Amino acid sequence: MQAIQQKLATGPAQLTGLLHTPDDNAHQKRLPAIIIVPGGGYTHIPVTQAETLALAFAGHGYQAFYLEYTLIGDQQPLGLAPVYDLGRAIQLIHQNAAAWHIDPNHITPVGFSVGGHVVALYNDYWQTELPSQLQVSATELAVANVILSYPVINPVYGYPTEASTLAKWTTQPTELAADEHVNAHNRPTFIWATADDPLVPATNALAYAQALAQQQLPYELHLFNHGPHGLALANSQTAWKPDANLPHAAHWLELALEWLKALD
Repeated sequence: MQAIQQKLATGPAQLTGLLHTPDDNAHQKRLPAIIIVPGGGYTHIPVTQAETLALAFAGHGYQAFYLEYTLIGDQQPLGLAPVYDLGRAIQLIHQNAAAWHIDPNHITPVGFSVGGHVVALYNDYWQTELPSQLQVSATELAVANVILSYPVINPVYGYPTEASTLAKWTTQPTELAADEHVNAHNRPTFIWATADDPLVPATNALAYAQALAQQQLPYELHLFNHGPHGLALANSQTAWKPDANLPHAAHWLELALEWLKALD
């Protein structure tokens, strides 16, 4: 496996890849790609967790990346800077698809918590807002589908709880209301969360699913009955306390992989 690291533009964002090098005789020389967009409340990036998540997908035959994006310590208000970072990362993957043995028609960003917020907003804006902002064609920003894991969707649904925190995020809260910007260009979406998440209410995931349903767009939603915020793989690899090792919720990865396979 080859590890690569690329800076994105002039800011702090960077993309790290954990890449297979397919054998010359391999049946499938171009592999699907996933991009882990980790959480961290827009204050930090949990790199170890991001690596573990990327390796989990790599173990299932994906070219796996994780994104370190702009945080509120880098820029205030943050606005859509992390969404632009994801756009630059996806553009970079498109540009290097051949060298990195990637099928450019099978790129999937996978967001967790506020990383899910970034991915949900990207899903809304990739065709409408980002091409002009990044001065690139929508073709170079295209993804096949997206996965949202216990995502933040809209600040009005319970996270963040403090107005002072939201002020660091944006001066225009409506631009960060991902459920309000769903449109005909949104890609198929897999969403999972837990019903009793104490930090980011499940209302967020439900609202995005409802917005997709209203637009008659394809989605799959799994709401597990129990689990703390930040489950990641929900197993012993990523459990940050005993109650974060939950075999039932850990089925999300298998379900997501089955969903991705069905969309091929």
